[in-house]
Amino acid sequence: MKEQQKISIRFFDDREVRAVWDDNHSKWWFSVLDIVGVLNEEPDYTKTRNYWKYLKAKLKKKNSQLVSDTTQLKLTAADGKKYKTDMLDSEGIIELSKNFPNNKATKFLDWFLYSDTSIDGQSKKKAYTLFESNLINEFEVGTTKGLLQIHAYLFGGLYDFAGQIRDINISKGGYRFVYAQHLKSTLQQIDAMPQTTLEEIILKYAEMNKAHPFKEGNGRSTRVWLDIMLKKYLKKCVDWSKIKKENYMNAMIISTVDSSVLKQLLETALTIKINDREMFMKGIDYSYYYEE
Repeated sequence: MKEQQKISIRFFDDREVRAVWDDNHSKWWFSVLDIVGVLNEEPDYTKTRNYWKYLKAKLKKKNSQLVSDTTQLKLTAADGKKYKTDMLDSEGIIELSKNFPNNKATKFLDWFLYSDTSIDGQSKKKAYTLFESNLINEFEVGTTKGLLQIHAYLFGGLYDFAGQIRDINISKGGYRFVYAQHLKSTLQQIDAMPQTTLEEIILKYAEMNKAHPFKEGNGRSTRVWLDIMLKKYLKKCVDWSKIKKENYMNAMIISTVDSSVLKQLLETALTIKINDREMFMKGIDYSYYYEE
């Protein structure tokens, strides 16, 4: 396989399952250790690795084809370095799950075998292609028009209101977003806000979140919108994999009255890897995970 890899992160019960796309064979390879950890509900890496060694030895004694089907690819670990790790394709993961001595595999297989043809699934595939296409560089930066362009691309053909400002009032968790009749003037005010410093960009992002201009798809669209602003004006983007879902959601709630907590959270996750394919793909994975 080429060193330039397409990485994807899936989430099962809030646990990461890393995958790498194999262009030569047109299939995904999945991290065995991630799945062993999921099936054992074991967060400790050393214990997970030791269990996989034990299970691998057991399978070898049974002359299982599973061990010989395993390949090794480099994946980025928690320390930021790349290490070779055992990987299996879809068929291998299904076989591995069947060899687990517990009933947790049933729930996992239901999730793993699910063919994601949902709106989110289709939209996520479209979001991935933003990196390969030049379209992401053609969106207006930091404007309502630019956000409409992003939303139209992500949800075009999936929602009949893709790229259109909502005409109904919406609320979430008891918080009521800007009334529909006030949206036009509110968005004009947001467009006029400066966006050259981190503080200005985060404040503008928080204000757009309060506006919530679409019926659905606000979070996924505005996170792309935010990263485009950061990329243009600060030459940075957010490494979303460093931000826990709970911390992000709490910061967004607080940002309706004070954006400083959100700024502090995002500031710790900024990276200069603005042209890194893996960084972009992980960002999309986490962005859609936040909405689950």
